Amino acid sequence: MIVVMKSGAGEAQVKAVSDLVEVWGLKAHVSAGTERTVIGLIGDERLVNEPALEMLPGVEKVMPVLKPYKRASAEFHPERTVVRIPPARHGDRGLALGGAGVVVMAGPCAVESRDMTLSLGAFLKEAGAHMFRGGAFKPRTSPYAFQGLGIEGLRYLAEERAVVGLPVITEVMDTRDVEMVSEFADILQVGARNMQNFNLLKVLGRSRKPVMLKRGLASTLEELLMSAEYVMSEGNPDVILCERGIRTFEKFTRNTLDLSAVPVLKRESHLPVVVDPSHGVGHWDLVAPMAKAAVAAGADGLLLEVHPDPAHAVSDGPQSLTPKRFKELMGELDRVARAVGRHVDEGRGAP
Repeated sequence: MIVVMKSGAGEAQVKAVSDLVEVWGLKAHVSAGTERTVIGLIGDERLVNEPALEMLPGVEKVMPVLKPYKRASAEFHPERTVVRIPPARHGDRGLALGGAGVVVMAGPCAVESRDMTLSLGAFLKEAGAHMFRGGAFKPRTSPYAFQGLGIEGLRYLAEERAVVGLPVITEVMDTRDVEMVSEFADILQVGARNMQNFNLLKVLGRSRKPVMLKRGLASTLEELLMSAEYVMSEGNPDVILCERGIRTFEKFTRNTLDLSAVPVLKRESHLPVVVDPSHGVGHWDLVAPMAKAAVAAGADGLLLEVHPDPAHAVSDGPQSLTPKRFKELMGELDRVARAVGRHVDEGRGAP
């Protein structure tokens, strides 16, 4: 349920609504927009006296929210959420994910070595990337496959952040690792296999770092939004949704990249939406066209795998762009973005 305040309603009137809601044992979530304020009610709505709310000064109307996700809903929070990433180094500009700029996160599937992390990071920054992606902990289908460098990989990412200046996004897999990974990462990534690891989502909800949720291998968009709700219900509003392809009967691609998810999620939710075309298609030659299509569809960011020597990558080489191909793609992405009123080369700073 939401309470829509009249245009020009004052702080005292908003507080009166919030106080009454809390008397009934519910929580009030205040979303102040540019034109009006919306107050979301969290809890057992059977306890709400709607006529009493409607009679309060400054209240325009009381409306039910029929969707199971509340905090993640566009009804609940009519203003778009912009997740802000602080600068990696003093003097650098921060990032605004969800604003006019399309944020590009690029790097290897897995962190492999210190030298590769630093040299690739420097190239990616020069080519226009805004964040460095790389996995220190890797959830693999086979228990015998490379599982990541762990804490050593996190240290390499931290050095890249300090030396090169690209903020870091990396995956966290275990509730016991959230605090440790948070010390090294600017965005905590939840992989597709952990999208419904509810204990992990709750712990991430109590962290102060932005969380990017990858859509599960066979999950609906409603299930993705409900996972976001788990994180947000614990107090963390900085959630980013990621479409990375779903499993279908198609065999030409690794997954089926569902780009219709982008406008649907932006209609249903206020949260930023990122697309991972690398995992979505699984073949490097298909990554560029799908990345451009994602930007045209309205994606707020891209997650791209780049490796200096894909043939010898320890993980996901076939879907990784070479540095040269990544640089070529960046120029093409900006032209597509500007055609739809966005930009790629100015992802930093204010939205």
